[in-house]
Amino acid sequence: MQNHTNYGSSKSREANVEDLTFQDDLPRAVLRPNEYVLLDGEWKFAVDPNDRGITESWYVRHDFSQTAQWPGSVEQHLAASQQDVASWTDKIVVWYEREFELSQEALAEHDTDSILQLTFGACGYETRVWLNGHLLSTIEGEQVHMGEYTSFSYELEVLRPVNKLTVRVTSSMDADIPRGKQESHVYKRGGIWYQTFTGAVRSIWLERVERNRLRSRVGVVSIIEDNLVRFTLTTRIHDPGQYKIKLSVFGAESGKYDRLVAEDEFPLVLVAGQKAQRLVLDMPDALLWSPETPNQYRLVAQLIDEKGDISEIETKFGLRKFEARGSRLYLNNLPVYLDGILYQPGNASYDQIKKHLLAMKELGCNLVRIHIAGVDPRIYKLADKIGILLWVEVPSPHQSTKKSRENHRAELMRMLALIGTHPSVVIWSLYNEDWGAQDIAVNVDTRQYIIDMYHFMQIAYPQFIVVDNDGWQHISFEGRLKSDLLTAHLYTPDLNHWKWMLDELTAGNLNSVAAFPLVVGDPFFYRKQVPLIVSEWGGFGFENYGGPVDDSARASQIGLFKKELRKRSFSGDVYTQATNIEDERNGLIDFETGELTVPAGLLTSSPDPDQEINRNDRH
Repeated sequence: MQNHTNYGSSKSREANVEDLTFQDDLPRAVLRPNEYVLLDGEWKFAVDPNDRGITESWYVRHDFSQTAQWPGSVEQHLAASQQDVASWTDKIVVWYEREFELSQEALAEHDTDSILQLTFGACGYETRVWLNGHLLSTIEGEQVHMGEYTSFSYELEVLRPVNKLTVRVTSSMDADIPRGKQESHVYKRGGIWYQTFTGAVRSIWLERVERNRLRSRVGVVSIIEDNLVRFTLTTRIHDPGQYKIKLSVFGAESGKYDRLVAEDEFPLVLVAGQKAQRLVLDMPDALLWSPETPNQYRLVAQLIDEKGDISEIETKFGLRKFEARGSRLYLNNLPVYLDGILYQPGNASYDQIKKHLLAMKELGCNLVRIHIAGVDPRIYKLADKIGILLWVEVPSPHQSTKKSRENHRAELMRMLALIGTHPSVVIWSLYNEDWGAQDIAVNVDTRQYIIDMYHFMQIAYPQFIVVDNDGWQHISFEGRLKSDLLTAHLYTPDLNHWKWMLDELTAGNLNSVAAFPLVVGDPFFYRKQVPLIVSEWGGFGFENYGGPVDDSARASQIGLFKKELRKRSFSGDVYTQATNIEDERNGLIDFETGELTVPAGLLTSSPDPDQEINRNDRH
């Protein structure tokens, strides 16, 4: 490829926690020892108000009279081009176009055993891409990619010295698509609902990859009692045949990750296409990952063909075990209390996200609940490195229909494929406060879908704890909760009412404390057989929740409320929330600077007596 201002190496450019600039760091967890070219920057841009671009063949020829900066949201691009953002009330179609050059050497190299791959860090909700006027299909075979939170890739075939990329992006207010807290036809902007932030929201890059290779996705499951790590790798094969996969794991010595600690090879006969394969590696005496000791190892995985040609990927990973036993949560077989905080990154840059996450750790949190949002995947890498647990959620649709459930499942699968690498991710929520599942109490189909996804997660992703519908209206089937946690969202500014709510909840009175009954479906009798978590509380400063707005008074009230939580048999709590966002003015961290507005350590809680006894019994 020709010289380019956004040229770099994806292996050598992995960002440091201390770095403040991440412009050239790719938003992915799995790296390749190759070079890449970022296509970020100025693109030609056009709005297609009447959706005529396809019928008029804009991908072949069109006068793009405006420009836009990629990455950036449709909303930003409309504003910059002096389009009326308010006019977008149903659907918006926009087009982007740019050229890139290839040297003769690069064109010749393309005729060998390598392929030029185009990857979108995220774009959507609906994306079509043309190369030199030819409609492309993703590696998964999609001519139209659906989804706006995870990456997708194309293999480029019809190449010239000068190549033209054309991208069509459609966003809408459709309540059937996963959209988190972005407004829709059902929930309009204001209060807890935010402006849409869609479109070309993450980097796009070109890189050369092997025809036969390992894809940049790795699932990791560790069962610490048997010293085995289970890796799920994905192969992409154009030439069927005999291959072997070689796994090498390196430990850190002086931070260099060059001490070989485990290695093995696995012969495989691979057919054309894409296939996932689990491989198991023995790692005796491995150091475990936890917030206190975020030990990580480096995995190098190589796909080797019969000629000895190698395709290589690498990633960091950690060994940990997170589980619910009775009313307690355990990390690496030790009881743990979750001192959590709710986080809504909104349109924060990664530099801001980094500051926020470090500030949350300074607050004393060992857990961050990323609230129904698709985020830059570097947040998971950072959490792995600094040692903080993450609770992630599928961005919710806004109405309950067969189509919304299909879209929800597709989004869950996309997220799982790319987040299974990280030891920091421990809890998943399928839904939140029945958004997108509003008929959960009366619709058997809605409940059955959630039950099926819960069972799927238990079998396919045993490393995660799963919550069916966070906050209230958890599902009971034959008296068994279809959630690993019983969670409640409790809001009150009054300390005495707070004490009453906590007492009612721990006593098993599940119909009197939250906005809706905590359990629907068959009768469920709480007898401390499942961990109990107040997964939202506080919100002090947001006008709908009440309470103090002064920072000093807020800190004092948080301390009092937190103390009452720890007097009772809860397994964790999640204060709402980390930063202000739009109308929600209840943050404890300055959004721009990452500075705390309350004392450090405010959300830390000392272990209760039972936990301390359990911990001491193990030593």
